Amino acid sequence: MTQQQYRITLLPGDGIGPEIMAVAVDVLKLVGQQLNLHFEFQTALVGGAAIDATGEPLPAATLETCRQSDAVLLAAIGGWKWDSLPSHQRPERGLLGLRSGLGLFANLRPAKILPQLIDASTLKREVVEGVDIMVVRELTGGIYFGQPKGIFATETGEKRGVNTMAYTESEIDRIGRVAFETARKRGGKLCSVDKANVLEVSQLWRDRIIQLASEYQDIELTHLYVDNAAMQLVRAPKQFDTIVTGNLFGDILSDAAAMLTGSIGMLPSASLGANGPGVFEPVHGSAPDIAGQDKANPIAQVLSVAMMLRYALDRPEAADRIERAVLQVLDNGYRTGDIMSNGMTLVGCRAMGDALLQALENPQS
Repeated sequence: MTQQQYRITLLPGDGIGPEIMAVAVDVLKLVGQQLNLHFEFQTALVGGAAIDATGEPLPAATLETCRQSDAVLLAAIGGWKWDSLPSHQRPERGLLGLRSGLGLFANLRPAKILPQLIDASTLKREVVEGVDIMVVRELTGGIYFGQPKGIFATETGEKRGVNTMAYTESEIDRIGRVAFETARKRGGKLCSVDKANVLEVSQLWRDRIIQLASEYQDIELTHLYVDNAAMQLVRAPKQFDTIVTGNLFGDILSDAAAMLTGSIGMLPSASLGANGPGVFEPVHGSAPDIAGQDKANPIAQVLSVAMMLRYALDRPEAADRIERAVLQVLDNGYRTGDIMSNGMTLVGCRAMGDALLQALENPQS
């Protein structure tokens, strides 16, 4: 068997980042050994760690290292230590710079109910059992980036805030293609969310998505207005497979979908561009209150590795192995403090990592 080689940039970042990254790398190395995949790792600075070392949240050297990679694995950035810095110097600017520097226009956020954690959801079991949703959010356009924007004085002296929601055909087409291709890897159903009954930009969005659908006749396409989509996510989430929407609507709906699972700390995400490496990271933050205490839950970081293998490196068999190992560990009753429940075994970050490695080495049928 020919060995496949991949260059991975690691961005451990801040807080619990280095702890959960160490577990994820161990898991990736082991599955690589099992499937004859070779990973060359490069570690770089971002966020608060980069500010401390270089004075800026995204050093040019970090961005260049990322550009030379097949994929980027990011842990977490930020923390109380840097909260007093001006907004343009804060750790979060490193993440925004990474997105723009790598041209990452598509954000993939899954919301999948793990059967072992179903009672963590605030919704009834019969509503959320079996939920498996992927939200595809456009990341670099829409109202967050449209011009003009700002706070202006009117002729009367009253201030007026302005933001512009704008999309071009090409911006809609490229996120639409990502969504159709994602749906093709999943359940073959795509729901496009807009506000075409009110907004002209949404009318263009819907027109372009419908036009694209002719190229993906194996995908079942539906449309919902964003207000109805929000209601349906709570009322009957199992009707959704893949959702595609713009930046603002996606920001809101992906968080709503994530909370169907009851634990945002278990969820990975992916940010993809037209060319070059994608960035794969957990949804949760840097949790500085537990950093260095071996209390962090590494599962979202490990599942981010699985997303990287599936969507960036096209190694679905490796992703499947990791996801099965996560389920096996949860079946065996291991829990970190954030997902602990009665009758389960409380473990720390390193012990959870050891359990995942053991599950990979000795999978249960």
